Amino acid sequence: MRLLSDASEYALRAVVWLAQCPREAQKVRDIAVGTRAAPGYLVKVLQGLARAGILSAQRGIHGGFTLVRDPAGLSVWEVVNAVDPIERIHHCPLGLETHHNGLCPMHQRIDDAMAAIEAGFRESMIEDLLDHPPCPQPPCELEAGAEHDARND
Repeated sequence: MRLLSDASEYALRAVVWLAQCPREAQKVRDIAVGTRAAPGYLVKVLQGLARAGILSAQRGIHGGFTLVRDPAGLSVWEVVNAVDPIERIHHCPLGLETHHNGLCPMHQRIDDAMAAIEAGFRESMIEDLLDHPPCPQPPCELEAGAEHDARND
């Protein structure tokens, strides 16, 4: 069982990656390489994050995506919710008449677990996911640095 969809996983990886490259517009292909995401799908995720006000998108040769929210005030829940909201159980998914006033014990426990996950995501800020102390080179520079190091070996 997967807790997060591919969209949520891509969104989190992209936001963390962009948080390590503050105020620098990044091209989709560079984000895709840096986060090991499929570019065609990633662009849709990035557009969803931009619609939610988490990223800005700028077209053109100097364009790209930039994180506009402060990582210290941006929760994992906000990122996930922007692209693929976590669904809670409000009614019996089986449609049983005996459960019309509430959830059965099994579905109540599942919903309680989802509530705990949601609370954990709300309390976890993107800043918490960044390397501390900050890495000497943000991920957007790792590819070039790795190539340089390989040539010098």
